[in-house]
Amino acid sequence: MSVIPKDPVMLLSYVNLKLRDFYSSFEEFCEMEGADKDEITGTLSDIDYHYDERANRFV
Repeated sequence: MSVIPKDPVMLLSYVNLKLRDFYSSFEEFCEMEGADKDEITGTLSDIDYHYDERANRFV
């Protein structure tokens, strides 16, 4: 299990990198990384980013 950044901008970069390079979905990312889906989506929503399933990234 990796250390997931708490800073929203760093979190955005980290999650999108992981989704691009290692995971086919946000669900898979959360499961494999032991991440709290609601916490991540809430933090990124605060900076106006939302998961786009077709793009498999937060936009």
